[in-house]
Amino acid sequence: MIRSSTRTHDAPVNAPEILDRWPHASVLIVDDEPGMRHFLEKTLAPRAGQVLTAESAEHAETLLLRHRFDLVILDISLPGKSGIELLKDLRAQGNLCEVVLITAFADLDTAIEALRAGAGDFLLKPFRVTQVLSAFKQGLERARLKRENWVLKRALSQRTPAADGLVGRSIVIKGLQAALQRVAAVDSTVLLTGESGTGKELAALALHRLSPHGAGPFVPVNCATVSPSLIETELFGVGGRAQGGQGQRDGLFVYAQGGTLFLDEIGELTLAMQATLLRALETRRIRPSGTEQEIPVTARIVAASNRPLRDEVDGGRFRKDLYYRLQVVEITLPPLRAHKEDIPDLVGHFLATLAPQLGVEPFEVTADEMRFLQEYDWPGNVRELRNLIERSLILGALNVSALYQGLSRTRPAPKMAPALDGPIDLQTLEKRHIQAVLESVGGDKTRAAQLLGVSRRTLERRVADWSGG
Repeated sequence: MIRSSTRTHDAPVNAPEILDRWPHASVLIVDDEPGMRHFLEKTLAPRAGQVLTAESAEHAETLLLRHRFDLVILDISLPGKSGIELLKDLRAQGNLCEVVLITAFADLDTAIEALRAGAGDFLLKPFRVTQVLSAFKQGLERARLKRENWVLKRALSQRTPAADGLVGRSIVIKGLQAALQRVAAVDSTVLLTGESGTGKELAALALHRLSPHGAGPFVPVNCATVSPSLIETELFGVGGRAQGGQGQRDGLFVYAQGGTLFLDEIGELTLAMQATLLRALETRRIRPSGTEQEIPVTARIVAASNRPLRDEVDGGRFRKDLYYRLQVVEITLPPLRAHKEDIPDLVGHFLATLAPQLGVEPFEVTADEMRFLQEYDWPGNVRELRNLIERSLILGALNVSALYQGLSRTRPAPKMAPALDGPIDLQTLEKRHIQAVLESVGGDKTRAAQLLGVSRRTLERRVADWSGG
């Protein structure tokens, strides 16, 4: 878009168009004219969280290494390197910040070159205050939409059952819902604990939606699935000259700005990474790898662990100071065996939501089958129930026999449970179930972990516990 005007840039800065404010936005103004830099800074400073200026491309490059900017207002005609050359260098480095080019002398060819180089807007001097503010707001809106689009694509590519909703009418679930409602109103860090499959990501999503951050993005990351060598750049990002010049990349803290960052299985972080995370939580600032940038953190942090972090602290595997920093508010999610009266509602919910996704017809669950489901102790919790319903929908009938090793593939009634040779403790039942799944996939631990709904690392830990390794 090309804008021009015969008006000078001496219009009053207190125009009504500047009522909108972007308190988290960071802007860089690059122009060799002191008067223009002063005008733009005076216009935008009340609207943005940070406004810095540079008189040349070389000075701008120094600032770009030290700070992260959402928007760059860049003059084309600069001493030394031109504005378009700087823009091309930024794009080559992977810096995708929004850029508005300005110039007093331009023709159509210059405008086309600027837009092809990656500029989002183009202003001709002299311009009105309203035009600057319009370019400013539209540039920040484009930046916001890019972040939201990235978060949405990431969520779709890593889709989990967390979208199924907190289902149940038991006293246990109602108490959990009330606790989440209370905690959502404050901005404190929250630690969610509970066994695997109890719905910790679901609870984090509920906290997000109920909180003042609900209008912002919800960005989940499973710390157990990211390599220890990559987790720092995944969370904090990479500077333009880091990692062999591979280019700048924002981290998940940046994408979660104004929303919620959910750190699942936080107990899997290395001690070194725990120290880095603690600093970020205490200072509310992050530093991308390979840079001197200090980026303010505005996201709410919700962490989760399927193991008691207090035990991890006692064992020297988790930092005590980080534990206390996370445990401002702690909510424990109940295992499914503690609220079995919710199983009929959960089964109905999964049938109603999964059948359309799979393109199949839902089936009826008999009273005997439902009673059988309610007698089972569900070591994999709600996730295991959901996986059972999904497999059963594919097969066309409820396949509860898959829950027990050695049972037939027929549709059993509750009286079949004694095939396990009498009462059995939960740990042994879990062991048999995992062994059966491992046998069914020929010992493939990656595939078995997927079917069980846990990480491979968790599965390996269980097997090592049994073997005494």
